[in-house]
Amino acid sequence: MTDFSALISPDRGQSARTLMLVPHAEFTQWLTLQPPRARAAVEAARFEGKADSVVILPGEAPEEWSVAIGVEPENRLWCLAAAAAKLPEGTYRLAEGAPGDCALGWLLAQHRFDRYREKPEVIGARVLLTSEPARIDEIVRLAEATGLVRDLVDTGAGDLGPAELADAAKAVADKHGARFSVTQGDALRDHYPMIHAVGRAATKARSPRLIEVEWGDPAHPRIAVIGKGVCFDSGGLDIKPGSGMLLMKKDMGGAAHAIALAGLIMATRLPVHLHLLIPAVENAVSAESFRPGDVLTSRKGLHVEIGNTDAEGRLILADALTRAGEEAPTLMLDFATLTGAARVALGPDLPALFANDEVLARDLIEAGDRVDDPLWRLPLWRPYNEMLKSDIADINNAPGGGFAGTITAALFLERFVAAETPWAHFDTFAWRPTAKPGRPKGGEALGLRAAWALLQGRFPR
Repeated sequence: MTDFSALISPDRGQSARTLMLVPHAEFTQWLTLQPPRARAAVEAARFEGKADSVVILPGEAPEEWSVAIGVEPENRLWCLAAAAAKLPEGTYRLAEGAPGDCALGWLLAQHRFDRYREKPEVIGARVLLTSEPARIDEIVRLAEATGLVRDLVDTGAGDLGPAELADAAKAVADKHGARFSVTQGDALRDHYPMIHAVGRAATKARSPRLIEVEWGDPAHPRIAVIGKGVCFDSGGLDIKPGSGMLLMKKDMGGAAHAIALAGLIMATRLPVHLHLLIPAVENAVSAESFRPGDVLTSRKGLHVEIGNTDAEGRLILADALTRAGEEAPTLMLDFATLTGAARVALGPDLPALFANDEVLARDLIEAGDRVDDPLWRLPLWRPYNEMLKSDIADINNAPGGGFAGTITAALFLERFVAAETPWAHFDTFAWRPTAKPGRPKGGEALGLRAAWALLQGRFPR
């Protein structure tokens, strides 16, 4: 993990290069105030104050250079990221004001996932000074949480199965003195039958399990955080084509978000009683695979007809949601890379948000907008429950027809949530297909900061 704490420091007047933020809309006015040597550098670099553009401005002496950075409104959180990636090793400070939330972009631009590099790229640290030292720990924790999601998602499935996912959760639990437990084997089959059924085709070393972490004072409000942990999804007997399997190492992205969010809660010592649940499986193919047409009995007691074995994420989440609900939490959040339909509807950047509580939905949308981690609400359109009907069981996991796939998946999950429990479901992509400054191609936290902002607002320290 990148040492983010080494990349930001209190401003005590130490020597540093100056960073000037130049709004694109004010570029012309700004340029007229610059000395001739700076204007020449700007012209040579064709710098116009556009987002992600950077130019080094010469000073009176060779060592006295400074930096101008283009800024546009839609790029507010990430306005420093391009500079952090392009500038040489050294120490920097803003010419005016404190970096605030933009420091997160500065830190994440220097995050590296180099597990599979024979010779990792060695880049010197670019340190940002801030006049808000009280915020440093907060920014570093958020960078660490985001980096954890990225690292877990980017790790190949051969190196990150259910056991390794449990190790990742345990590492976070141990760091904060939380209670950690794993249910597997016969106990999993008996108490969490759908988690067991989905994962039973995998080898013994990659056997299914339910991972749980509990932390906090039982007198505080209880919150449940659940993450889909499908460490690799072949599709099961309804096997995916090769192109569909290519990114399925990321199908545990929901679990990565949940573990990272739990880490933030514990590190900040939020006044809550946390219950983290990760159903961890590999949806493999063998003689032990569950089959289309099978009827599974859920932990809740509902019987589920299997319309498609590639709709396995909702099955394991159903048992985990049931377990979480048995403790009557004040709030329940789940994260899952659940449906391709969400990506068709909203693309890679916007997690689909579902909620059974209007206030919770509104607060999450507002929190996401506030921290530049947007969500888009889709409806729990109750008439579509008709699509989930089974001729022989209580419910079907995968209706035919191809309509409203992300909505019917959320409606399936809702059947396993008590009506009185405020619940939100994030159908997130957990992946960035195209690199942007501070946001490399690969695993990505999408919805994490929105959820964290909501929790901070609802449960202040």
